[in-house]
Amino acid sequence: MTDSDLRAAVDHLPTTSAKIRALAERGVARAEIARALSIRYQHVRNVLEREKTREAAGGMAEPPQRALVHDNMPSVKVRLGPDGRVVVPAPIRDALGLKEGDVLFARLEGGEIKLLTPQSAMMRAQAIVRQFVPADVSLVDELIADRRREAAQEIGE
Repeated sequence: MTDSDLRAAVDHLPTTSAKIRALAERGVARAEIARALSIRYQHVRNVLEREKTREAAGGMAEPPQRALVHDNMPSVKVRLGPDGRVVVPAPIRDALGLKEGDVLFARLEGGEIKLLTPQSAMMRAQAIVRQFVPADVSLVDELIADRRREAAQEIGE
C-alpha cells in the first residue's frame, strides 16, 4: 500500500494515536506508519510500546522492575520519631532508588499508610483518567490539536 492509501484507511479516526494503533493492527511496520502519517518513528514506537505495557499489566500496575522489588520485599519494623517522623529503611530506599530530598506522596488507605513515589502516584492518576477516556483517544493529540486551532484563530484575527 502507498502512504496515501494508508492515510486514507485511517483518516476517519480522531487522533494520531488511534491511527497508529489501527495501522499496526493491520500489520504495517512502524517505519511505514511514521512515513505515512508524517510523524516521527519515536512517536509511533511510544504509542505502541505504551499499549503493550498496558495490555501486559492489565490496567494500572507498576513497572515490572518495581513490582518485583515490592513482591520480594519483607515487611520492616519502623518507629515513629519526634514530630511524627518515620525513617524509610535503607533496603527500601535502595530498591526504589530514593535519596535524601526526594518527594513521596502519603495516603491513608484502609487503615494503612501508603507512601507512593511520584511515578506510582502518576500511574494511579493515569488509571483514574483512563476510566473516563476511551482507549482510542489520545488526550495529548487532542490538546495539541486544540492549541493549533487556537493559534490559527489568533493568526487569522
